[in-house]
Amino acid sequence: MPTKLYIINAFTGERFGGNPAAVVPLRYWLPEEEMRAMAAQHNLSETAFVVPHGKDFAIRWLTPTVEVDLCGHATLASAHVFFNFEGYEADRISFHSKSGPLHVTRQPDGSLTLDFPANPPVETAPEPLVSQGLGITPVAFYTSSFDFMAVLEKQADIEHLAPDFIRLAQLPARGLIVTAPGNEVDFVSRCFYPQSGVNEDPVTGSAHTVMAPYWAARLGKNALKAVQLSVRRGELFCECRGDRVLLSGRAVTYLVGELA
Repeated sequence: MPTKLYIINAFTGERFGGNPAAVVPLRYWLPEEEMRAMAAQHNLSETAFVVPHGKDFAIRWLTPTVEVDLCGHATLASAHVFFNFEGYEADRISFHSKSGPLHVTRQPDGSLTLDFPANPPVETAPEPLVSQGLGITPVAFYTSSFDFMAVLEKQADIEHLAPDFIRLAQLPARGLIVTAPGNEVDFVSRCFYPQSGVNEDPVTGSAHTVMAPYWAARLGKNALKAVQLSVRRGELFCECRGDRVLLSGRAVTYLVGELA
């Protein structure tokens, strides 16, 4: 049976928007070196590999250079694939991952909701490499399980960033989240992961498990609208529920194919 390949744009309703992820449904895990070579060949911010796991599924995410512990947009893309192409009939699908169980629910309007563990950031002393790499001094600086997070004063500061990726690649973390209050939404962001082979990620679901708890506490509300201001741009609706964060968005199929 040929191996199928899907490319799905996540957190967007536009054909060329959001964050593209490759999704490869498998019957069993391929050799490690083969999956790494495939992810490098696809050269997208993430390739998701999915295998059956009892009545659920197991999922792994690989960038062109490394494996990551949590990826939102490729999980959303994987759910889109199973709901629309792989014959999964229920409206809730569960993936088992290095970050625990992750659930995705198909909503009546066609959007998808991720149920992810919250990752509240902790304020810490500024990291000089961040200011040097961004060319601007953050008003506050935080750490999370995966990433550093820098808070800027306003949306325009986010829009005008021209990062020095050589400096940011020296940060001892998966990457850097940069966020600020939004002009028309609750908060905006950009996310940089040169350490992982992705200078700027178009839309980063896992980063919103960090930002949503921060902005919920700062703004005094649990339901939030967010935009990631990459060139491709992505829109997310976030809801904080205790130790979980719900992230809702849409997905669009770009390519359906087979690996030779």
